[in-house]
Amino acid sequence: MKEKLATLVLAIAAAAPALAAPETFTLDSNHSFPRFSYSHFGYSIQMSRFDRTTGTVVLDKAAKTGEVDVVIDTRSVNTGSAIFNEHIQGEDFLDTAKYPTATFKSTKVVFEGDKPAKIEGNLTLKGVTKPVTLTVTSFQAMPHPMLKKDAIGANAWTVVKRSEFNAGKYAPNVGDEVRIDIAIEAIKP
Repeated sequence: MKEKLATLVLAIAAAAPALAAPETFTLDSNHSFPRFSYSHFGYSIQMSRFDRTTGTVVLDKAAKTGEVDVVIDTRSVNTGSAIFNEHIQGEDFLDTAKYPTATFKSTKVVFEGDKPAKIEGNLTLKGVTKPVTLTVTSFQAMPHPMLKKDAIGANAWTVVKRSEFNAGKYAPNVGDEVRIDIAIEAIKP
């Protein structure tokens, strides 16, 4: 009886570190889209998105830690108008010829209970890096029903001032504050 108990304890102890290990998820670029919105002369809130985003999320549920690394192809901006897409990629705004990507790299993931609630990190846009905090509004971790692999999904948002990233032309008439919303889905390889 003691041998069986000792074997069981050893088996559980050996399995425990594997259960607590960080898991890496790769962003599903077909379901991960950063969107941004701003006031256009006070007439309306304009909403646009970026169509190409890559990155990884590392999550350790047991330790309640994580890392987020997102790369946005700024040349994939989609305003709904080809003419405006070209305009917003110009030097006064995204300057995609010189800065074809924007990045977000987390410095800390804050959990509430067993789910991420805030993600602190650095946003780099147009060669300027500023700290931002993403507020997580939804989070899900479960096996993907079609792919049969572990997956996560989340929605988060923050507000930045475009003038702080050397993209403030026409401010304040065209709103300086830009809300960034990001929806991500990521799959464990």
